[in-house]
Amino acid sequence: MVLAHGLFGFDEIRVAGARHEYFRGVPEILEREGVTVHRPRVAMAGGVASRAADLAAFVRELPARRVNVIAHSMGGLDARFGIARLGLDRRVASVVTIGTPHHGTPLADLTASLGERARIFSALERMGLDVAAFRDLTTEGMRGFNQEIRDARGVAYASVVGVAPRRGEVHPLLLASHLWLASRSGESDGVVPADSQRWGEVLRTVEADHWAQIGWSRHFDAAQLYLELLRELRGRGL
Repeated sequence: MVLAHGLFGFDEIRVAGARHEYFRGVPEILEREGVTVHRPRVAMAGGVASRAADLAAFVRELPARRVNVIAHSMGGLDARFGIARLGLDRRVASVVTIGTPHHGTPLADLTASLGERARIFSALERMGLDVAAFRDLTTEGMRGFNQEIRDARGVAYASVVGVAPRRGEVHPLLLASHLWLASRSGESDGVVPADSQRWGEVLRTVEADHWAQIGWSRHFDAAQLYLELLRELRGRGL
């Protein structure tokens, strides 16, 4: 199993001597089921093409003949690109995306617009920083992506849609964006509209904001979700 992280993500980091995983509690519960879990580290803020190249290089080095990918957020786009363009269709049996902006997100539209008008992006690029992700994740950027990046035969594509809880807590950092998206796109996980998260077979819809989907909430059992996905994949012979 390959767990692919999203924008600004990581495999694990150490802060003040403590270890923090991007997918909190997920590798442990999957490994107890006898699964070998791999957590690639790709460019944190790079565009899809550069992140996908990192992911593809990582998967090619794995000893397993075929792998299943569960990808959060932008990681799902990295996987789709790698499968369609970088030969991962020969190594990936399935890709399940969670909270992935397959059709972009208005938050990226807003960020890109402000970044271009205020010339923030050009300043960052002169400093050598890659801001391609913010353009890639716009609704316009993803329209072009979906026209060019086609699903590969022989690979199972599925998705999990996350929506912010109707009753319960939304992560404080997502509250403003959740309310803003609600007025424009309806249901969302605080980052990605629900309609944008659907790709392939929709396996389920969960009440979990964008961070709860990877275990960063006390109000949603993310590890159990990934365990259920593993069992579902096994049941399908993947």
